[in-house]
Amino acid sequence: MPMRIIPDENQPSAAIEIPLEKPLPDYDLLQLEQPTPRDIDAILVSQGFRDLVDDARGILTELIAAPPSEHHESGEVLEIDLTPSPHPLEITQLTGAICPDDEETYRPGLWIVLLDRTAPPKSPLPESAQRRISAIAAGLVKRLQLA
Repeated sequence: MPMRIIPDENQPSAAIEIPLEKPLPDYDLLQLEQPTPRDIDAILVSQGFRDLVDDARGILTELIAAPPSEHHESGEVLEIDLTPSPHPLEITQLTGAICPDDEETYRPGLWIVLLDRTAPPKSPLPESAQRRISAIAAGLVKRLQLA
């Protein structure tokens, strides 16, 4: 059950759905597969899951603030302007999700919506922002050890 990134059609934003694929003992999230969505509700309101969301928010904020690494076609890193400037991405939603799988079981997950504040309203998310969001989501999964 892989992570999904779903760009909005007429908005400069995208949703990220990250199902929890393995137990997370540090958050007391051990039995993740459940037979009904109602069983997931109890996980989403647990203190361990709330702690996971808090940690995810901190890591997301850090990843959004970090400048993207840019590479030249030769593979060499380009010089980066180190002048602080706000990144155009903004977290507009970070919450729990009920993620169904192909075997009619459910897992808890994270649901995140990121908005590109610099893109025109009612326009699709720019390709560069989509790539950045993918990198941020992958970084979050890695840092939280969700997969």
